[in-house]
Amino acid sequence: MRLERPVLQVALDFENLSRALGAAREAVDGGADWVEAGTPLIKSEGLEAVRELKRAFPQQRIVADMKIMDTGAFEVEIAAKAGADLVTVLGASDDDTIAEAVRAGEKYGAEVVVDLLNVTDPLARARRAYELGAGAVCLHIGIDMQMQGKTPFAALESFARDAPLPVAVAGGLNSETVASAARAGARILIVGGAITKSPDIKGATGRIVTAIRELKEMPTELFRRYGTPEIRAAFAKVSTPNLSDAMQRQGAMRGILPRLKDPTVKIAGPAVTVVTLDGDWAKPVEAIDRAGEGDVIVVDAGGGHTAIWGELASWSAHGRKVQGVVIDGAARDIDAILDLGFPVFSRSLAPNAGEPKGHGEIGVEVVVGHQKVRPGDWIVGDASGVVVVPRERAAEIANRALDVLEHENRVREEIQRGSTLSAVQKLERWERVG
Repeated sequence: MRLERPVLQVALDFENLSRALGAAREAVDGGADWVEAGTPLIKSEGLEAVRELKRAFPQQRIVADMKIMDTGAFEVEIAAKAGADLVTVLGASDDDTIAEAVRAGEKYGAEVVVDLLNVTDPLARARRAYELGAGAVCLHIGIDMQMQGKTPFAALESFARDAPLPVAVAGGLNSETVASAARAGARILIVGGAITKSPDIKGATGRIVTAIRELKEMPTELFRRYGTPEIRAAFAKVSTPNLSDAMQRQGAMRGILPRLKDPTVKIAGPAVTVVTLDGDWAKPVEAIDRAGEGDVIVVDAGGGHTAIWGELASWSAHGRKVQGVVIDGAARDIDAILDLGFPVFSRSLAPNAGEPKGHGEIGVEVVVGHQKVRPGDWIVGDASGVVVVPRERAAEIANRALDVLEHENRVREEIQRGSTLSAVQKLERWERVG
């Protein structure tokens, strides 16, 4: 494969062909060189997706991201006959699968790209792919791996320098990173979400094309992945509905309501957990002194109806720069708390408080709003409610929630252009049969 310059390949990872075609038109108008029928699109729509893309874009090279693992010759044949100019084969497949795929490609006019996703020694496999006749190799960090904050950039420069084939790179590229990827030697820049999730696909593509051609970073606040040190910043960008969707509709507390003067206020911080009895406010107040800046106090008061939190506790927590408090029980003095602006989430409100008897514990596992909360689990609250994120999955869930937000931004744009949610998502087509 000969490439006179780096090329931009837009990856269409949609489930509906109509949306993929619309996005592809905008991306090509913005300057995309190659158009990829992504694996989800092919699995959902079959190779008809490749046929339609070839009909719509006869001047662009069409990539069928088949991720072939077996029957290399047959699958390359059917993809090429559908109009694919390039077909992907997994580097983890057998040598004979790659060799058969290459032979079929030569016969039917398609080149083979070997995808090195999860290959232990990518350079060794790239050299073998070259010997087997592949046209290019792809250094690929998959979406699920990206959600852990992983990127392909650390290994790209040395890999591109030593690989005997043109190198494609995929894995969270955006307008800030494509230039460095091109400088590192990548010849095929594969961009998915940073284009297809943008409300302005043509404009987003144009920015990325400029970044590649001028080798210039173009700053963006979207389409990036966050590591552990950046978790709080990532949670600040998403809503609790985004988080619940990212967790497969899990993690949301039931019956815990926001008491917020400003509906745009959001809290996000590690949990300092407390268990107490109804009306016993000693341990919740003591927890304020143990909490650090940015923490969230989470109190299991058994769903009681006697207040265990009020104005003075809120002033104390505010002074310690605690993010907020979540109570499976009652709070009071809500008018004064609203004036203070301290975020409180509680099951109920009550004017009567109990006594500080000191029952309970701090720093233990609790159940609040029917959700288990451990010390250090992340608590995110806003006007829609409260979500618990397990501490060991915090970076992953933050990135998945950002992905949900970015998808919704694109769907909103399509609706605002005159469509409806049902039409965009093709709901009738996907209704369960039987």
